[in-house]
Amino acid sequence: MIKEWQYSTIHNSPCKVIEEQNLWGNIVYRIWLPNQDTVVRVPQSALRPLTAEIQPEIEANRITYVAAAAKVAEVLEGGSHDSDGPVLLAPMESNVIPLPHQIRVLSRAVSGDKVRYLLADEVGLGKTIEAGLIMRELKLRGLVRRILVVAPKGLATQWVSEMHTHFNEDFQLVFGEDLATIKRIISGNHSRYWAQGTKLRFLDEPDELQHANPWRMFDQVIVSLDSVKPMDKRRGWSQERIDEYNRSRFEDLITAGWDMVVVDESHRLGGSTDQVARYKLGRGLAEAAPYLLLLSATPHQGKSDAFHRLMSLLDDKTFPDMDSVTRERVAAYVIRTEKRRAVDGDGNPLFKPRVTKMAPVTWEERHRSQQMLYEEVTKYVREGYNQALREKKQHIGFLMILMQRLVVSSTRAIRTTLERRLEVLKDIEIRTSQRLEEITDSGDEVDELYEMDGQELLDELLKSRISAMQNERIQVENLLETAYQCEQQAPDAKAESLIEWIYQLQAEENEADLKLLIFTEFVPTQQMLKEFLEARGISVVTLNGFMDMDERKKAQDDFCDKVRVLISTDAGGEGLNLQFCHVVINYDIPWNPMRLEQRIGRVDRIGQAKVVRAINFLFQESIEFRVREVLEQKLSIILNEFGIDKTGDVLDSAQAGELFEGIFASAILDPDNVEASVDNTVSKIREEIHEIRESSPIFGISEEPDLQTADRLRSHPLPYWVERMTVGYIKSHGGHAIRKRESWDLMWPDSKVPMNCTFNSHRSQLKDDVVLLNLEDNKIRGLALNLPMIASGQPIPCVSIDELSSKISGFWGLFEIRIVSGTYNSNHTMTIPQIRRRYLSVFVSDEGNIFLPTARHIWDIMQTAELKILHSLDHKASIDAYDKVTNAAESAGQALFNTLKQEHSSAIEHEEIRGHHAFEARRKAIGRLGLPEVRQYRLDKCISEENVWKKELEIAKETVPDIKPLLLMQIQRRD
Repeated sequence: MIKEWQYSTIHNSPCKVIEEQNLWGNIVYRIWLPNQDTVVRVPQSALRPLTAEIQPEIEANRITYVAAAAKVAEVLEGGSHDSDGPVLLAPMESNVIPLPHQIRVLSRAVSGDKVRYLLADEVGLGKTIEAGLIMRELKLRGLVRRILVVAPKGLATQWVSEMHTHFNEDFQLVFGEDLATIKRIISGNHSRYWAQGTKLRFLDEPDELQHANPWRMFDQVIVSLDSVKPMDKRRGWSQERIDEYNRSRFEDLITAGWDMVVVDESHRLGGSTDQVARYKLGRGLAEAAPYLLLLSATPHQGKSDAFHRLMSLLDDKTFPDMDSVTRERVAAYVIRTEKRRAVDGDGNPLFKPRVTKMAPVTWEERHRSQQMLYEEVTKYVREGYNQALREKKQHIGFLMILMQRLVVSSTRAIRTTLERRLEVLKDIEIRTSQRLEEITDSGDEVDELYEMDGQELLDELLKSRISAMQNERIQVENLLETAYQCEQQAPDAKAESLIEWIYQLQAEENEADLKLLIFTEFVPTQQMLKEFLEARGISVVTLNGFMDMDERKKAQDDFCDKVRVLISTDAGGEGLNLQFCHVVINYDIPWNPMRLEQRIGRVDRIGQAKVVRAINFLFQESIEFRVREVLEQKLSIILNEFGIDKTGDVLDSAQAGELFEGIFASAILDPDNVEASVDNTVSKIREEIHEIRESSPIFGISEEPDLQTADRLRSHPLPYWVERMTVGYIKSHGGHAIRKRESWDLMWPDSKVPMNCTFNSHRSQLKDDVVLLNLEDNKIRGLALNLPMIASGQPIPCVSIDELSSKISGFWGLFEIRIVSGTYNSNHTMTIPQIRRRYLSVFVSDEGNIFLPTARHIWDIMQTAELKILHSLDHKASIDAYDKVTNAAESAGQALFNTLKQEHSSAIEHEEIRGHHAFEARRKAIGRLGLPEVRQYRLDKCISEENVWKKELEIAKETVPDIKPLLLMQIQRRD
């Protein structure tokens, strides 16, 4: 009969023999493996005595592995001895080096159990990076898996790119038109499978296939905001078709079981009332996941009711009505940093100064026809706008204002628009009896019009076939004739001025290949400029809102690598990060100054190394020039008085857009009273800013950058520990690890194929063939969280550590203190971990004294020191040492166990609150579904999952303590 404790060579683990069987001459043992807590059968040849002589090189690598892995596990469990709280993992496991203010955002966001925040940093401070860091942190901690990002269409592709580039996170970009294809795949004859995580699950029930949710096909999804908002009505659509549209794009989306939802430009969810589509979408998204991040640089926008609706998405119990939106309550949910407070890692201001200059353009004699065209269009606009006021038809006013903006943009822009308008007018004359579809003047629709850039608004208005003014066809035909003459005679005056400015800027900057970002509101102007500059030997790429993700990326890459000029529309410029360029030319000027600020913000961003220069083109003898001259002077006084952080929310809003449009419209109608019109509007803006500064809960909130934590994270050894742990494991278990200059050649014990690997996320970007190993890799994570224990009687090594004081001599041990709950989270309905761990190091001196600080010091030194295995203790001495150190650990571990027990009790309380909230939210969302059979199917499934959750919760309240010895060794005093 063999001894009770043996060593299984199959499992590389000590084991306890439970039973011996002799079957037909073969001896088989049933053994218990404590590391896996499981019973298996093995042949006699798989066991060897625990007392077998240790192999020094293998033992040294095993000690290295376990000592480093316990450090990693301690960080993962949030139980490090850092007095400043748990170590943040995301900054060390991403391709981005976070700035102090971004570290502060991450630290604050993950400090509590309820991650539901409004990230409200000013423009250019990297809210996307902050959201990515929070997302990564929660993933690395095992708290989220399924993530949904909702962003404006122009930013959705940028999200995909930034998540991949900075965080190695791949998101599926789903457009509204993609859903029909996805549903066909699901319901096709060959589709009897369903995605679950990264695997496919066979669908057993016909109902399960019939009601399968297409949004569950992917765990990480990005969608555009307007493609998934619900629809109440649509011209020409039946109610059945509307119900199907809402079911696939909205209802299925919010019932798809997301762990985390992120909404960019979230102020758009506030809506003009709680009945509009965007707010309904916001309410659905708020109920769709326990973790919610809302991103907006301008969340208030001067509208207290819309801001209340936005805050209620984060917590409708804390913000039940308008009176509840106080500065004190809001501060707990809002994380905001002002540009003026932002600093780099060395504490220096993050943003450099900028220089803005107005560039007046004059009409020379050769441009006489262009000046006449401007004057005639202005007259046409004046008459049309007056008619719009008389007839109270705001949509005509919109079109007239656009005509004025088009004529100062370029001759081609006004000419092509007049051609399109003439086609509409001709069609109207032919079909006068047909009812025409026109833009309504409802508040929410008008707000959305003000959010559009010039080209988007123009297309929307022309598509809507706006009714004709009196004698408009004759006016348009005459204007077109003048426009044709202009294009034939000479290039636009502004285009000629542009070339002069390019040469002047090259000389001033002393850069022959100076890169320039040129903005225009309109695609025809963009195309004209491209042809004009390329004809003069200047390379150009373009960006606009009509380009897809691949086209946008290619344009940006070309501009970065080889092209001198990027010409972009406002929609095309959304989300751009162009820090490598520092000169912006605003070829035409949006009437709202905040749109101008957003343009310049494409280059005035984190990482900009030079002083940003912005050149604003205006015709000197124009109404726009006179308005802008007075407006900028008076606005600069307000900006200096209140600061951009106090004005951006007011100026970047539909209401402000209407005010600024009013200034220019008044100037067109009454050119002699420009100053009075500007004074009146600026006075209104000043009053509103003053009122908001006094009453709005968002202002006054600003985080201080966290320089200390940022510095500590830069030097944190976690990536090194992961590397040491992995290499130590591979070497001690029969694999191979060879160090190269920038990477490792690793071959796992169970593999015959070597891999070129790195543990540094920045190095992984240098070569495509380098595999990044980090804590998101289940295999690497498992090395830390499934540490092998040692058994009584196992040989204990006697070691020498040169870096340790020669006076230290005794027994050192490392233990895992655990609390194990009575359930396993197999159904993904609970967030309570099955096991909570802490790690305890113990040192017992030769005199029998217990020193915990010395034990910790030894453990720290082992992360860099090389151990010398001198010999191993005999069997009896090993058992005595095991008993001595384990008894000391049981005594010292009481405090750690009490901490774990308290953490578990708090987690149970939070889980009860979270679970009830999550299932109630799901029932509400399901209750809004259209088809009764779909609603009932999903409600039954929800109730079933809730019952399982309740049973698991009751079982989880029962806990078992445990202590696992991981390492034991005798430290020999050096002579």
